[in-house]
Amino acid sequence: MTKTGWQTHWHHHPGVRSGEQLTLGERAADRMRNMMGSWPFVFSFFGVMILWAVANSAFYLGGTDGKHGFDPYPYILLNLFLSMLAGVQAAALLIAAKRADGISSEIALHTEKNTEDLKGLLNDNTSLTQQVKKNTDLLEEIHRHVSALSPGAGRFPPEPASPTQTGT
Repeated sequence: MTKTGWQTHWHHHPGVRSGEQLTLGERAADRMRNMMGSWPFVFSFFGVMILWAVANSAFYLGGTDGKHGFDPYPYILLNLFLSMLAGVQAAALLIAAKRADGISSEIALHTEKNTEDLKGLLNDNTSLTQQVKKNTDLLEEIHRHVSALSPGAGRFPPEPASPTQTGT
């Protein structure tokens, strides 16, 4: 099972709800987790931070008359944004973890149901096997009795030789 778009392989699991069966919040949590937990997001985030640092440094160093660009105290505004992001990121991680727990629960319930179904099928198979064994034993006993009463019973006479085998 391969990854299709933002979906991962568990979206194809028969025991896990997906698509329209999910609430808006569950779909958003899946998308957020798959987007924020990806290498493109990490590299984009680092790129934005580096771009911010370069632009802020250029404006700060190029400022005149006491005016130093959009962040007069270098990187304080960046620090504020990163602190706010950390607060939101904690909530995002909890949401993603809660959704992952829900998926694991659905898979576990599906597996438990399948296990119970398989146990039932195994018991049915064992019962049928025991019946076949009992019938086979009974058939062998009948065969022994018939053989004792008539030693030639159940034996086929030899096939007559065909004309091609006799050479005529």
